[in-house]
Amino acid sequence: MFPQRLDSTVAYEIAKAMMDGFNRHYQLFRTESARAKHRFETADWHGQQRAQRERIEFYDLRVREATTRLEREFKAGEQPMDVWHQVKLHYIGLLVNHQQPELAETFFNSVTCKILHRSYFQNDFIFVRPAVSTEYIENDEPTARPTYRAYYPARDNMHECIVSLVRAFDLRLEFDNIERDAGYVVEALSERLKDVKLRANFQIQVLSSLFFRNKGAYVVGKMINGFNELPFALPLLHDAGGKLVIDAALFGEDDLLILFSFARAYFMVEMSIPSAYVQFLRSMMPRMPRAEIYNALGLAKQGKTLFYRDFLYHLRHSTDQFRIAPGIKGMVMLVFDLPSFPYVFKVIKDYYPPQKDTTREQIKGKYLLVKQHDRVGRMADTQEYSEVAFPLKRFSEELIAEIREFAPSQIEISDRDGDGNMEVIIKHVYIERRMIPLNIYLQEAFDVGVTEPAARDQIERAVVEYGNAIKDLVAANIFPGDMLWKNFGITRHGKVVFYDYDEIEYITDCKFRKVPTPRNEEEEMSGEVWYSVGPKDVFPETFGPFLLGNDAVREVFMKHHGDLLEATFWQTHQARIRAGHVYDVFPYEREKRFIKLHAPGTPDEEVLTELPPGPLLTGLSGMTR
Repeated sequence: MFPQRLDSTVAYEIAKAMMDGFNRHYQLFRTESARAKHRFETADWHGQQRAQRERIEFYDLRVREATTRLEREFKAGEQPMDVWHQVKLHYIGLLVNHQQPELAETFFNSVTCKILHRSYFQNDFIFVRPAVSTEYIENDEPTARPTYRAYYPARDNMHECIVSLVRAFDLRLEFDNIERDAGYVVEALSERLKDVKLRANFQIQVLSSLFFRNKGAYVVGKMINGFNELPFALPLLHDAGGKLVIDAALFGEDDLLILFSFARAYFMVEMSIPSAYVQFLRSMMPRMPRAEIYNALGLAKQGKTLFYRDFLYHLRHSTDQFRIAPGIKGMVMLVFDLPSFPYVFKVIKDYYPPQKDTTREQIKGKYLLVKQHDRVGRMADTQEYSEVAFPLKRFSEELIAEIREFAPSQIEISDRDGDGNMEVIIKHVYIERRMIPLNIYLQEAFDVGVTEPAARDQIERAVVEYGNAIKDLVAANIFPGDMLWKNFGITRHGKVVFYDYDEIEYITDCKFRKVPTPRNEEEEMSGEVWYSVGPKDVFPETFGPFLLGNDAVREVFMKHHGDLLEATFWQTHQARIRAGHVYDVFPYEREKRFIKLHAPGTPDEEVLTELPPGPLLTGLSGMTR
């Protein structure tokens, strides 16, 4: 009996050490998120960007710390499997009354998988499904804030209610004129409510923490009236005089989906009970998967865990086959998808054409750059996985042949579990939201005919949005590198998003040049580049021949975004970024802003992009955000 008791003691100590590691992680995560308020109040935009980058690395650092401690103190990798069975049971016991049990379970999985060989990755040793419910978790500390605050206004005191709920966040910065701005919010709300009767249960529920990102802070909540709920968000910004203003009032699920889009940086939010925030946000955006909500809150590892559970569940309830993704094949990435699943899987090829002077590690570095950068709504977030197993019977023969030809080092086919079910194991894969490639979207309009009004309208809106996307990337200090239409996609909300990252660079690392004037007739008639070109040189005027072969596209592009073909455009914004300027990039249309209503001390109207004349054409129901 003594050895068994000893094993149980070791198992408990291992479980306790793991829980200590997670608690340390979440305390640091929460503290850094809470500091976003001070950075916002002091306009420390560079500090905000730096904190967002660094916070992404917190999780892996804490996992490595916990793994090192377990190996050093308990020789965890040498413990028998009986001990590991007990470790999980003890850990479940420690999750009782824990405020972040779902995150702690994922942390347990991460540490366990670092220590045990992959042959032990079985249900008995990790949390394949949640062991502890996250429903109705409460923080019982006397000073703790509730997840959300409720207000009960009537029509005649709505203005006072808006002022009160904004002031409740206790921002240490003066508002330019909060009474005025609250009036604009009430006016916008009146347009939504019109003559709707306010029921007995009419209330406004507001999440207790502000959502910080880029140069904005967002009040997030919902209005409840009878059986109807209306999500809303109020962006708070600094004006040109350094005071606070309410910049807009966003209403409805679509506005919130764009605000929380997978193509934007993660929010900084101070939360004691993240599952309660996720549940509240899911009630506002039922079409948004919980995995993406966790991602939006900066809890990317939990997002990965939930995404993979959703993926496995979908596999069990579908029968279609993985296939080579439609569209022009890339030179660096091999892309496949499952038609019934709204994501694509991207595998780095083993070799590339001569014009692609890159390596696997460099490409992975570009994807990491995007993960850590402010994506300003124009770059798709990716989830990175290793050793992913798929059922072999779900792969088309063409896809297997494609992977074996272009990425043989990344595929293994085996009966890993010894149960007779053959699997395709992909060594390394990126997964991101599926979008309609912009070149395919434009081709659909060309097929209809550019003389048709609807087709011309589709072309114009898509081309304007394409230019907007590039200018938003410029504002975020990103040069896409390869600007071909096929590297951009259209989302369900009509936004153009960039998703091919192997050639991106910081704007500040590039040298934008004008093509030199030929010195003689021989140089002018030469079919080859006769002038010197450095590795970081970019000649914007040469973009035209690759992008503007279609007359209808060229006409729209030159009308709205001809400045993108001029080196001076890029040089001007490069100089401002180098000087430390941080651009505003708004996750909502300019027409929603109160800027034209504000008095002279308004937010800086320094927007690079212009909005398309209206929403993109309908008929996009198959698209994702």
